[in-house]
Amino acid sequence: MNIKLKRINSISGVIEVPSDKSITHRAVMLASIARGNSIVRNYLQSDDCNRTIEAFRQFGAKITIDKGTLFIEGAGLKFAKRKSSRYNIYAGNSGTTARLFPGILVGQDSEAIVTGDSSLSKRPMQRIIDPLSKMGAKFESAKGFLPLIVKGTSHLKAISYINTKSTGQVKSAVLFAGLYADGITTYSEPIKSRDHSERMLRTFGADVRVCGNIVNISPVEKLIAQDISVPGDISSAAFFIVAALIVTGSNLTIKNVGVNPTRDGLIEILKQMGADITLTNMREISHEPVCDIVVKYSKLKAVNIDASVVPRMIDEIPIFALVATQAEGITKISGAKELRIKESDRISAVVSQFRKLGAEIEALEDGFVISGFGGAHHFTGTVLDSFEDHRIAMTLTIASLIARGETVIKGSHCVNISFPGFYEVLKAICK
Repeated sequence: MNIKLKRINSISGVIEVPSDKSITHRAVMLASIARGNSIVRNYLQSDDCNRTIEAFRQFGAKITIDKGTLFIEGAGLKFAKRKSSRYNIYAGNSGTTARLFPGILVGQDSEAIVTGDSSLSKRPMQRIIDPLSKMGAKFESAKGFLPLIVKGTSHLKAISYINTKSTGQVKSAVLFAGLYADGITTYSEPIKSRDHSERMLRTFGADVRVCGNIVNISPVEKLIAQDISVPGDISSAAFFIVAALIVTGSNLTIKNVGVNPTRDGLIEILKQMGADITLTNMREISHEPVCDIVVKYSKLKAVNIDASVVPRMIDEIPIFALVATQAEGITKISGAKELRIKESDRISAVVSQFRKLGAEIEALEDGFVISGFGGAHHFTGTVLDSFEDHRIAMTLTIASLIARGETVIKGSHCVNISFPGFYEVLKAICK
C-alpha cells in the first residue's frame, strides 16, 4: 500500500497515541504465567502484541478481549502440558515476542519452535541464546537466527551475566528465566536499558533488586495476578512531537504518555536543542511515570548524541534524524550500531531516503552526520520507500509535511505494526 502526502501549514490540537508496546508485551507475558485473573487495560492492539497474545494462548493462558481491555486467566509459572511434542510459536515481525518468550520457555518441561516473518528472521537471536544456554537451556537455530528451537528444563541454573551491550530485550529474557532458576540471577550492562521488565516483575510479586546497571532476581513459587493500565507509548508520541517542532505555527498536546526515565532520551536531547516542550499533569500509573506533553514549533540548534544516551532513545533515532535536518548546525549521532539490525537497516534506510528529499546526511557505521538547514525546510517531495519498517514509514510521513510538492511513501501499511490509526490521527491535527 502506498500513500500520497503534501506539505501542511501547521499542526494543532489534543491527541492520544497508542498504548506502549513494550509494556503491553510484558503485561501479557507476566499475567499469562501468574496465578489468578489479571486485567490489562488500554493494551496496544497491534500486530506485534497480538503475536504475544496468541503465543500464550497456546500454553494455556485464557485471554479474552473486551473493548480494549484484556482479561487474562494465567496458566501459572509451569504451563499445562499438552500431548503435542513441540509448540509452534509464530512471532511475526515482533522481536520482543521472539526474544522475551524464550526466557519463559526455558523454564518449561517442553520444546517449542519460534519462527517469524522474513524481516524478523534476519534479526540476531544469538544474544539471548548465549546467556540462556549458560543457565542450562538447549537451543537449535539457523546460525543464530530464526527458526529457533527452545528446549526447556526444570533445572535452570542461576548465573551472573555481564553483557557488553545495553539491551532491554536480552535483560528481560534473562530476568524471566531467573524466575525458574535455582538461586539469585544477576544481570549487568554498561548503560541502563529500558526497565519495564523490572517494574512489571515487581508489580506481579517477584523479588527484583536494582543497583545502578545491575539487576538481581530471585526464583519464585508463583506470580500474583494484577490490574494493569498501560500508558501511551513515547516512541509513538515521538513522531508527533517532532512534527509539532518542525512545522511552523504548531501547538500540540499529547495526553497520557509514559515518560519512563530509561525511555525519555529524546525529550532530554530536544530540550538541549531549544525545543519548547512542557511536561504537565505528572503522575504514576501501574508503577510507570505518565504525563501530558505540550509541544510548540521551535527553532533548534544542533547537538551531538553518543552511546551514553542512545539506549534511552534507540527507537526514536530515525525521527530524531529528521529533527537534525531542520536544526542549525551539524549533528553527529554515534553509538547506534544497533540500528543496523532492526526491522530494516535503519541507518541505510534513513540516509538513502532523506537524500532523496534533499537532506545533507552521511552514514557512519554506528550513526549519522547531518548538516541542518536551520529550520528552512529545503525538502522536495518524491517517491520514498519504507522498507516495510514501521518507524521508517512514520518518519518519512512526518518529513513529507515540510516537503514541497507531493511525497509518495511505498509500503505505508507497515505502520500498523506499532501504530494502528496513525494516518487518521495525523489527518485530524494537520491544518
